[in-house]
Amino acid sequence: MKLREYLDADWDRLSTLSSPAPRARRGSDVLHPRFAPVALLRCAQTLHARGWRRLAKLFSLANVLLFGLEVPATLQIGPGLIITHTNGIVLGAASIGRDVTIYQQVTIGALEADFRFDPALRPVIEDNVVLAAGAKILGTLRVGRDSTVGANAVVLDDVPPAHIAVGVPARVLPKGQQAGVKSHE
Repeated sequence: MKLREYLDADWDRLSTLSSPAPRARRGSDVLHPRFAPVALLRCAQTLHARGWRRLAKLFSLANVLLFGLEVPATLQIGPGLIITHTNGIVLGAASIGRDVTIYQQVTIGALEADFRFDPALRPVIEDNVVLAAGAKILGTLRVGRDSTVGANAVVLDDVPPAHIAVGVPARVLPKGQQAGVKSHE
């Protein structure tokens, strides 16, 4: 996909969530607090893919400085990304699918320091996943399609499709069965 197509898909999903009918993206929408950091990371990805690696790093650095969002320009993220509140987010996944929603204070990454950014050591986040506030997804694992990682959950093992991971360490339940989960045991 081209930069414009990614930005259009991201904006369409964001505007659909806030109103029943999505509206066309305008130039001033780049200042929207939930869209600006996504636009910066899309610019960084595009620049990196075109071989402008140093300029891509500047866009990534701008995201860290302005929004507290750390994401490498090399990370492949599908269209339809929503980041609700950027403060304290670290996206160090192997890949992130389409239509993913990420809340504040989410960390995705390797279990140990990996400054080379080896995707083989990092999680894969599939399509239509919700990562709630404070979720931590660490190691070589997969969060399956249509799954949710609950607030402050620490996920160290795979989450199958259409499941929810809750707790520390996270327990995985089919969606709809989490109502009886106790927060303290």
